Amino acid sequence: MAGPRLEPELARQLFFEGAAVVVLGLPEGAEFGIDYSAWTVGPRFRGVKMIPPGIHFLHCSAGRAGGSRETGPRTGCFLSLQRRERRVLRWDTRSEAVGLAAPAAGEAEALAENLQEMDRFLGPYPYETLRKWVSLTSYISEAAVERLQPESGRICAFSEVLPVAAGRHASERAEQRRPRFDAECRSYAEGLARLPRMEPRAGTEIRFTELPKQTYPDGATPEEITRHSMDLSYALERVIRQRYAGQALELLAELQFAFICFLIGNVYDAFEHWKRLLNILCRSEDAIGKYQDLYINLISVLYHQLNEIPADFFVDIVSQDNFLTSTLQVFFSFTCSAAVDGTLRKKAEKFKAHLTKKFKWDFEAEPDDCAPIVVELPEGVQVD
Repeated sequence: MAGPRLEPELARQLFFEGAAVVVLGLPEGAEFGIDYSAWTVGPRFRGVKMIPPGIHFLHCSAGRAGGSRETGPRTGCFLSLQRRERRVLRWDTRSEAVGLAAPAAGEAEALAENLQEMDRFLGPYPYETLRKWVSLTSYISEAAVERLQPESGRICAFSEVLPVAAGRHASERAEQRRPRFDAECRSYAEGLARLPRMEPRAGTEIRFTELPKQTYPDGATPEEITRHSMDLSYALERVIRQRYAGQALELLAELQFAFICFLIGNVYDAFEHWKRLLNILCRSEDAIGKYQDLYINLISVLYHQLNEIPADFFVDIVSQDNFLTSTLQVFFSFTCSAAVDGTLRKKAEKFKAHLTKKFKWDFEAEPDDCAPIVVELPEGVQVD
């Protein structure tokens, strides 16, 4: 955990004023990380000291047997640490899933009293990455963590899932009118249909906002349905009003939370939610004129996020189907409107120029949105 050397006086101040996280029972060879840094655990490692107060993401992975450098799936949790706080956690060996369990009674107090004796077993927080971490989590508050983190307190790279219905025994499958296990499949589609339907284990899913599938109000006319399908402001307003009690900037906390879960926690579902959130934000023309402070800050959030995505992610994940370029192209076309405040318009223009220069993205070609849109009408609604 070597990093830039701190001045002795600053190091002393950070030792007493910063927080510390002690993790007991971490096996040698496991991977342990906090925020943007990770290390392989050695025989003397017991945790991290001199942690700045605020929101942090603790993550770890079990090592592989036989001295392999590979590690198991990553498991993490967001922590809100206060000045001088001492947090003691224990590696959970009772579950195959990597996790952290609370310490035994009195253990935290005893370790807090002997923190100076533990000093040689604690690595210093990597301050060289602090600026980057703060830029990626600037809107994530303790309340946002409590709202979004799974009830289990554990964020897993791979979801813990259970079958919706029992089906291990022939009698159970017969009751559900499903074929026996040894019955031959007549097609690939039939084989897929036989697979059990799975759902996340209760309490393990990240509690992201469920974005509206219906983007228009009940009873909308065909013309209104088409308009609300092209401009998602109605759906976005519902989210801001119902989920966040009108506090629009809380959407940025969720966008950052999802991004960290994907980039550092390796949770692919979080990336999919990040895309859905970005889509509804960028395709809401009326909302861009109404919530200009939200969108000015959205540009700052995206600036830092896109600078941190590894280059191969752009090729393999982010750039597939041109999601980012097409979504941002629509956003930039909306920010050119006369209804948009000059500050937002200028910031959007600078952001567009930055992306064009850095990633060679073309925002001038005709967007896919100019193609005809097929809108599904509710049952019983007809176009005159």
